[in-house]
Amino acid sequence: MYEVMIETEFSSAHALRGYKGKCESLHGHNWKIEVYVRGEQLNEIGILVDFKELKAATKKVIDYLDHKFLNELHPFEEWNPSSENIARFILNEVGALINNQYRQVYKVRAWETPSTCATYQLPD
Repeated sequence: MYEVMIETEFSSAHALRGYKGKCESLHGHNWKIEVYVRGEQLNEIGILVDFKELKAATKKVIDYLDHKFLNELHPFEEWNPSSENIARFILNEVGALINNQYRQVYKVRAWETPSTCATYQLPD
């Protein structure tokens, strides 16, 4: 199995509905995002996915989130905009853009601080 990963970042605000503490109030983060792609086969030139293609797909999704109040964006008007759900959203959206029969976005990590992150990962 091959794996590639890129990192990117964005800034946004959110408020965690139902949370008892400071995080239920509006606050922001400078998120660091890791996007992982896996596959068993390389293409005809020996790569799983072109980093340029993966970065462009990820940028399209990140641009939707960057400098926004996440609670007002789809699907976070229904999903709580937690790190876990942000990771799930990014995995689903980037995957829709680049997954094919040979590769898939299978894991995303959303770091909200340098020492705290949440991961959403597809099963093997």
